[in-house]
Amino acid sequence: MSSPVAVLIQQAIDCFQKGNLPEAQQYLNKALAIDPKEFNALHILGVVFVHQRQHEKAQTFFRRAIDTNPDSGIAHFNLATSFSETGNDEAALPHHEKATTLSPGDPDTWINYGKSLAKLKRHEEALNCYQKALALNPRHPQALSNQGTLYAEQQRHEEALACFDKALALHPSMSSAWSNKANALCSLKRHEEALKFYDRAVQLNPNNADIWYSKGNALCALKRHEEALFAFDHALKHNPQHANAWHHKGNALNELKRPQEALIHYDQALALKPDHNYLHGDRLTTQMAICDWNGIEAQLTSIARRIESKHPAATPFDVLGVLDDPALQQKTAQLYALNFPSPLTLGGISRREPGEKIRVAYFSRDFHNHATAFLTAELFELHDRRQFEVIAFSFGPYSADRMRLRLLQAFDQFIDVRNKNDREIVELARSLKIDIAVDVQGYQTEHRTGIFAHRAAPIQVSYLAYPGTMGAPFMDYLVADKTLIPVENQRYFAENIVYLPDSYQPNDRQRAISDKHFTRAELGLPESGFVFCCFNNSYKILPETFDVWMRILEQVKDSVLWLLEGSNPLVAQNLKQTAAAKGIAPERLIFAAQMDLPDHLARHRTADLFLDTLPYNAHTTASDALWAGLPVLTCQGKSFASRVASSLLNAVNLSELITHTYAEYAQCAIDLASQAEKLQKMRQKLTEHRQTVPLFDTPAYVKHLEAAYHQMMARYRENLPLTHIEVG
Repeated sequence: MSSPVAVLIQQAIDCFQKGNLPEAQQYLNKALAIDPKEFNALHILGVVFVHQRQHEKAQTFFRRAIDTNPDSGIAHFNLATSFSETGNDEAALPHHEKATTLSPGDPDTWINYGKSLAKLKRHEEALNCYQKALALNPRHPQALSNQGTLYAEQQRHEEALACFDKALALHPSMSSAWSNKANALCSLKRHEEALKFYDRAVQLNPNNADIWYSKGNALCALKRHEEALFAFDHALKHNPQHANAWHHKGNALNELKRPQEALIHYDQALALKPDHNYLHGDRLTTQMAICDWNGIEAQLTSIARRIESKHPAATPFDVLGVLDDPALQQKTAQLYALNFPSPLTLGGISRREPGEKIRVAYFSRDFHNHATAFLTAELFELHDRRQFEVIAFSFGPYSADRMRLRLLQAFDQFIDVRNKNDREIVELARSLKIDIAVDVQGYQTEHRTGIFAHRAAPIQVSYLAYPGTMGAPFMDYLVADKTLIPVENQRYFAENIVYLPDSYQPNDRQRAISDKHFTRAELGLPESGFVFCCFNNSYKILPETFDVWMRILEQVKDSVLWLLEGSNPLVAQNLKQTAAAKGIAPERLIFAAQMDLPDHLARHRTADLFLDTLPYNAHTTASDALWAGLPVLTCQGKSFASRVASSLLNAVNLSELITHTYAEYAQCAIDLASQAEKLQKMRQKLTEHRQTVPLFDTPAYVKHLEAAYHQMMARYRENLPLTHIEVG
């Protein structure tokens, strides 16, 4: 005859199997009232609490069960699993270890142990656990799927796909394997192919938020943002607490030019996960793009504090535009570089015998009508083909615009790699025996830093587009000049600095300025009065800069500020409201519509003085103004990005337009507004010497850059350590 405790436990099990958890809990409590140390009652009550997602209570009862029976493998297994499900994998490890010791023939104990080790980035140990599980049962689909996920984390995507295919052959209804296979395909840039596997996973498990979220990311990668919103909405329907889905839906809304909705979604994500990686930066950048400065100071302080404590609150590119602190920028880049661990599978590049020519490859997404191409086109054309073979690796969108057609002719080879994954691109670069790989993207939008983490060439160079350190061990050199990076600032850069003699920036002397002479009326400008202008992107305008601009307008009677219209009407609306709040008539802010580059350069003649931004200076925009004959006034800061305009002004012999404080900057602008003759002399100087000043002497610039490449190669061939290079 069964004891009363045994009867109660059996009644609890019957209720549990029927899904009646509260009643099961009542029977178990009655059993424990009779015998507080009854192992089965303690253990099953822990399981009940796990099913109710009350993990702290579950862990208490599992511990009590283990105290009663220390050699229960299943109790250790369930306690470890509960710890893991609440993110406490360190606490789970000793119980995983005990479970495998007590039940070494159970593959599930090894699988769960491996999962915790994988989450703790102890990949080799995790792989060993999965292999032990597969030794016990070679046809275990979960072990195969988990092994595939681990391979994917190690960027061994082809091996991962093989594991997922084996798992699915054994268990075709395993939705997680379909989803993980799709994830691996996305990592291989096979997003279109991945979508059909996400759809299969959704059919099998339509209520799984993670699958919908991953599908949304794949659709974003394909620029199908409206469809991505649908996927993210489904993820949030099934899990409103999914912080990643709120965050990435915000990103999709930003791409669709709906920044105010994006901000709402970022706020939802922050409420759920205040330490979510890069979320603070995405939110701040969205506000900056529409010149909504509400709460900006507090956000900047928070981002700086988080980065100082080694939390990746913002991307390096986000930080460049708002914090003029080279040490903080370096820390941000170092944190971000951790996303690109050097993979183990490709290995190093064996030393090569020198070829007849140095093979230089430029990697960029912007080989089309883009600011970077407008600077570099002639550089590519003028490389000395007797000494250099010049190759383009283009990972940007297809384009048939005028600049793209020109660049197709400028390179010895133009290779479209947009549909290749990082590893494939690196294998191609190595097969072509590239000597110097030049990253003309850095951490800018849609970068492909993984190419350089894999090591595409023996020498790797960060160049032009990204004005800061990559903070990574895989970038050997960074091209700069003494204005951008004084010797005392070298400590803020992971790269060895290549110092060019004038400015780091190349220019294209073929950049056409149209013959059109605009009237002020055509451009919406008043017939008289001084015209200050700034054609920088709106995200570069900090509230402190705008405040100085308003003080300048207040002091210069009848003057106006001419800004770029941008793609969002909120920019003009917010700036006009801020101007009015500072006592400046909103109509004194004029917004310039988008124009083809030759006409845009021509309309610079209508302005009187270009006012630069801080800490992210005008780069191509400043060169455009100087090329068009318009003087640029800058305020030099501490960081690379905040010293670019100074570099350009030194290279056109107009260093008198470099100031060092906002007060000096404002006073200089006010003074120049009343010194028409002085400004005219500056304009004349720019126009008359445009073809001979160092900034626009492209043939000399190319020789300097090539001299740097020769020095890099000489050191490599002689097996000398990397060092800073100064071109005479």
